[in-house]
Amino acid sequence: MFLKKFALFPAALILIFPLPLSAQNAPDQPVLDLAAMDKTVDPCVDFYTYSCGGWMKNNPVPPDQSSWGTYGKLQDDNLAQLRTILEEAARANAEKGAVPQKIGDYYASCMDEPAIEKLGAAPLTPELERIAHLKSKKALAEYLATSQFPTSIYGGGSLFTFRSTQDFKNSAEVIAEADQGGLGLPDRDYYFKDDAKSQELRKAYLAHVQKMFELLGDKPEQAAAEAATVMRIETALAKSHMTRVERRDPQKLYHRLSVKELGNLSPRFGWNAYLAKSGLISIESLNVVTPDYFRTMSATIKKESLPDWKTYLRWHAAHNAATNLSSAFNQETFNFYGKTLRGQEQLPPRWKRCTNDVDNDLGEALGQAYVARYFSPEAKQAAVNMVKEIEAAMQSEIQALPWMGAATKQQALTKLESIANKVGYPDKWRDYSALDIVRGDEMGNAQRAAWFEFHRWLAKIGRPVDHAEWTMTPPTVNAYYDPQKNDINFPAGILQPPLFSAKSDAAPNYGNTGGTMGHELTHAFDDEGSQFDDKGNLRNWWTDEDRKAFEQRAQCVVDQYSGYTIVDDIKINGKLTNGEDIADIGGTLLAYLAWKEDTRNQKLEPSDGLTPEQRFFIGYGQSWCTNEREENKRLRATVDPHSPEKYRTNGVVSNLPEFREAFHCKAGQLMVREKVCRVW
Repeated sequence: MFLKKFALFPAALILIFPLPLSAQNAPDQPVLDLAAMDKTVDPCVDFYTYSCGGWMKNNPVPPDQSSWGTYGKLQDDNLAQLRTILEEAARANAEKGAVPQKIGDYYASCMDEPAIEKLGAAPLTPELERIAHLKSKKALAEYLATSQFPTSIYGGGSLFTFRSTQDFKNSAEVIAEADQGGLGLPDRDYYFKDDAKSQELRKAYLAHVQKMFELLGDKPEQAAAEAATVMRIETALAKSHMTRVERRDPQKLYHRLSVKELGNLSPRFGWNAYLAKSGLISIESLNVVTPDYFRTMSATIKKESLPDWKTYLRWHAAHNAATNLSSAFNQETFNFYGKTLRGQEQLPPRWKRCTNDVDNDLGEALGQAYVARYFSPEAKQAAVNMVKEIEAAMQSEIQALPWMGAATKQQALTKLESIANKVGYPDKWRDYSALDIVRGDEMGNAQRAAWFEFHRWLAKIGRPVDHAEWTMTPPTVNAYYDPQKNDINFPAGILQPPLFSAKSDAAPNYGNTGGTMGHELTHAFDDEGSQFDDKGNLRNWWTDEDRKAFEQRAQCVVDQYSGYTIVDDIKINGKLTNGEDIADIGGTLLAYLAWKEDTRNQKLEPSDGLTPEQRFFIGYGQSWCTNEREENKRLRATVDPHSPEKYRTNGVVSNLPEFREAFHCKAGQLMVREKVCRVW
């Protein structure tokens, strides 16, 4: 995954978790699963089903999931391991302020359903009273700066997003940043698409918002009118949201303005009051990602009445707090966001939700215990070695590129040499000592954790960039490239069987996790990453001729993936998925080349009727084995920059001569493209 300029869960200090020092890895599972295959399918016709047909038949989507794949299954296994850690911590009589006390008390508070049920909506009452007592629209700024849940740093929240970021033109400087936000639906397009399904979803959303107001005690007629008010305001805000495709161009996301200029742009919002209450009175400038949004926000503040703004704020307060309130709020939120939007049949069990909450809010505290138990030094070293081999393959590929000139090649090689590799977990653990966790205070813990994270982000402004920081927690089954830090990051959670094993046959190991490593490395040179230089600055380091050649090759990938159907008549948005598709194709080739180099002096033998080359590609294909609900496919078609798993497999191998040779495919077969797309 390509990490956008805003992050998820970063790092800081030294806390010791009193658990076994020797990692207790789960029993090894083979990376290549013969039972997952369907050998009745011709791999040259549909390689995805050939690799995964057995898996899909034997692994239906569980009721509490919207999709079920090898990544999701591993994440579920990791949650079970984290549950064991948390239940032990919840039972322990840890010293106040110690890491086990914090994660144990947080988990125990979240699991105490009778206490949460007894409170009902009461934990939200102070926030609702603050909203009710707002005297004027000028008070919106101070309210948002001090509300129960802070202005989101992750892209949602009420009204707008606020965080810190590395400056695009000077990556050594950390500045403040304001961005669009304020919506309850997953994307701006949900407010405007006019097809029958989109209209149906908007009606369902209105009904959900109405139901939430009823749970707050409003009469049905009043709640229906309030839901219409929310929809009207959110639709007005959504009109000026940049589309996800537009946001793929970092040039469009950088507008450094003075605070005075922001005030002129958005005069109906009290920016000075907001910044003062946020402890940022001294900042002089910031990046305003979406100027049009803040113009529209200001105009909407002017147009809508104070009572209607109070209605909007009440909805967002209830929405943000819902999962920390009683079952009525939790179930209603799931009914829309889980069942209607994603097709889930059942709310996940409470232990899963609470485990995820601890991982989200205290991820590096919990991660210390996870790493101690489940990630051995041997596994880390094997992963580090694999990354280095894939980087060596990338170096050779850049040097040999026929379409790139010498000057641009040198810049590309300089960037490659500057990439930092982070594997497993941070070298320095985050310090949570300032975060107060109180057993029995579920809502309070969630609020304090949100404020802790918000202030931690704001505290970066004006300070040196922390290049040791991570933005995923150690148990996460994912990976990312950060273009401004110019680093690739592989948490311990993804370096587990059956995705990765230091003891595995090298071929599928490289095909699976090696493909992931190559994918993240290629992100440094995809349609977005290629616009940042070796220091993480947004700078054109290309000659005009080479950039044109790159864009022609990237367009080939756009055209290829735009022809694939997701569900019904919905096609992949090839412009949205371009970076991930480029990374999939390039990353798989890099992994293949690295594997070949790693085993160059070895005599590789067939096994289970499969050649080593075939086992490599099957390892890659099986990394994407997935079943998915139709509702989730529709959601992903709008919001997900990744192509569906079937095409992350077939779309890739159909471009690779190495695959064609491994399976003796012939021209004209579906897995042999007549026009091969290759960027890197």
